[in-house]
Amino acid sequence: MSGQQKTDRRLWWLLVVAAVVSVAWLLATFGLLGSTLEPDDRATVWGLLGDRLMLISLTWGAGMAAIAWGLKRWFDHWVTPSVQLAEEAQVLLRTDVVRELTPKGNVETKVLVGLFNQLVGQREDLRREMDAKVHEAAQGIEQEKSRLAALMSELTQSVVVCNLDGRIILYNNRARMQFRALSQAPGVAGGAELIGLGRSIYSVFDRKLVAHALENIQQRMLRGAGQPSAQFVTTTAAGQLLRVQMAPVRSAQAQAAESPADRIELSGFVLMLDNITRDYEAESAKDQVLHSLTEGSRSALANMQAAIDMLDYPDLEPAMRERFLGVIREETRTLSQRIGALEAGSADSLKTRWPLEDMLGADLVNAALRRIEVVTGLPASTVDVDSALWLKVESFSMLQALVYLTGRLADEFEVRFVQLRLAPAAGSPGKAQLDLIWSGQAMSTETVMSWEMDPMKVGHETTRLTVRDVVERHGGAFWFERERVRHQAFFRFLLPLANPQEQVDAAAFLKSESRPEYYDFDLFKTTEQTRTLDDRKLADLVYTVFDTETTGLNPSQGDEIIQIGAARIVNNKLLRQECFEQLVDPKRPIPAASIPIHGIQPEMVVGQPTIDQVLPAFHAFAQDTVLVAHNAAFDMRFLQLKEAQTGVVFDHPVLDTLLLSALIHPNQDSHRLEALAERFNVTVIGRHTALGDAMVTAEVFVKLIPMLAEKGIHTLGEAREAAQKTYYARIKY
Repeated sequence: MSGQQKTDRRLWWLLVVAAVVSVAWLLATFGLLGSTLEPDDRATVWGLLGDRLMLISLTWGAGMAAIAWGLKRWFDHWVTPSVQLAEEAQVLLRTDVVRELTPKGNVETKVLVGLFNQLVGQREDLRREMDAKVHEAAQGIEQEKSRLAALMSELTQSVVVCNLDGRIILYNNRARMQFRALSQAPGVAGGAELIGLGRSIYSVFDRKLVAHALENIQQRMLRGAGQPSAQFVTTTAAGQLLRVQMAPVRSAQAQAAESPADRIELSGFVLMLDNITRDYEAESAKDQVLHSLTEGSRSALANMQAAIDMLDYPDLEPAMRERFLGVIREETRTLSQRIGALEAGSADSLKTRWPLEDMLGADLVNAALRRIEVVTGLPASTVDVDSALWLKVESFSMLQALVYLTGRLADEFEVRFVQLRLAPAAGSPGKAQLDLIWSGQAMSTETVMSWEMDPMKVGHETTRLTVRDVVERHGGAFWFERERVRHQAFFRFLLPLANPQEQVDAAAFLKSESRPEYYDFDLFKTTEQTRTLDDRKLADLVYTVFDTETTGLNPSQGDEIIQIGAARIVNNKLLRQECFEQLVDPKRPIPAASIPIHGIQPEMVVGQPTIDQVLPAFHAFAQDTVLVAHNAAFDMRFLQLKEAQTGVVFDHPVLDTLLLSALIHPNQDSHRLEALAERFNVTVIGRHTALGDAMVTAEVFVKLIPMLAEKGIHTLGEAREAAQKTYYARIKY
């Protein structure tokens, strides 16, 4: 966008000084002349001049205009080219842009431009030599990268690597396809709103599930497990059932540490995902069919057996024989119909079921102790825990049940401490008994049943699950007992045992074409900040750079969005593979005059999603980021006018490359996107398409960040405050 160029302030100051000096000179001249005249002569002179003051003022004004014109020409020839040269040289100095500066202005400035171009050429020669040496030294790292790529390409599983804050730092293409299947709007965003470098994995998984799995891993590391891992199963917002295997990423200090306690320090974790929804639907359907066949056919088979037994009697009367044969035929027909109905409806039957994972019982008990103490504040300890027992449990819901029961004991019976006990179940092969023990007053059976049926409240959160739901998930049992000799009572859970195992079978990882195309290991160094975004450094933030194409330039007069394009910047890197691009049906004609600009024909938007569908997906794509656009006031106005219609509010912080350019280079002739691209040597591809303009804007913005730092602007708040003081911040839509 081009706009009116501001006149250099120094020119105005020189004009003011010239005006003051000229007026002072005139007054001094008149005063000096008056001091040499007699009073009568002085009166005569003043009388003559008084009638000609207008002529004197016009002459003075003409002289000042000539001075202004001369100063302006002098500035344009001597000062302005030097200032513009300094700004353009700053671009070459602070970024990796390589181009020759255009000579302009006076001879000395042109000579200086030539010398500067020579220095830039020498710098680039040195840089190329240095890059060659760095490339040679980095061959080992590149080889490791290639090995990682080859390893990732061998995996059929979806692989996602995160830092301890849950920010994604690596994922393979299979994970991208997996998240597309998990998306609630795959036709709009294609899963781009769920996965991406720097995005939080907690948009898909419950944070407490991941924290629980990390605790399990650290417990196994403390016991000296060489390759500890944890597993959990969860449902997604889209209703998918995922099995997740987690493995730790140790920090460099932890790998070199000698103490077991120091070796558990992690820098991140790896998640391997399997969508098991269809598998469990099919298995549940089979179980339902089996149940219906066994329970529903039992009486029919009994009737048939009784009839057959009666037919064995040789003296059975013909009428009675025919009657029993009729029973056999009727029961056979009924059984056949039942089997046919089960076969026809088995695909639609889905029994409520929750897959269980193998877990060392001692790990479950230790995790429960920590969770009870953190949530309820009660001291918790163990007694008689069999460390060799492996359980088949869904540990997250099991821990919720234990914490819930402990909390109610503390609130309603003033219990001051609890104990956990784990042992093989006496008289129940294949089962283990987990006891929650306390000392206190007696409890009625009605109270126990009430607690078992009430929705569980853990901390400040109330879940839809009950203790009975948890028990049924495990195919176990739950009851209350008192030990009168010890003056104790306990809740007992009967849980299924599992075969001992420490690691997942490596044969599960088979070949595929997936490549690790998306990674940024620098994110290992980032941590979540507790301060506000305005206090965060620009280089530490994640950005969504976007652009819109519209039917016209008047959002408040009915013009509509017809395309949205966006890209992401993470760790000062433009992620070209993580894009959002979507045509929008505006539900109104596209003016013919605008088609040559954006190239979108009316037939291209017919049948495309409407703005009600697209904006929520774009909002999810831009979640937890700073919005960036060129002339952002225009694009944001379109988004704000759709808030009531879509129910989506874009309250993100916003930066505008137009304002930032005017802040960095106030003396340049133009701040249009094309001018910025030329200034920063950015190749323009797909200009006046939403994604093309977003990509150009993103590249320009990346180059502006170090230049803002040179002006002392380091944080988001400082950038927003400084940008609002520029001339272009006055533009409204």
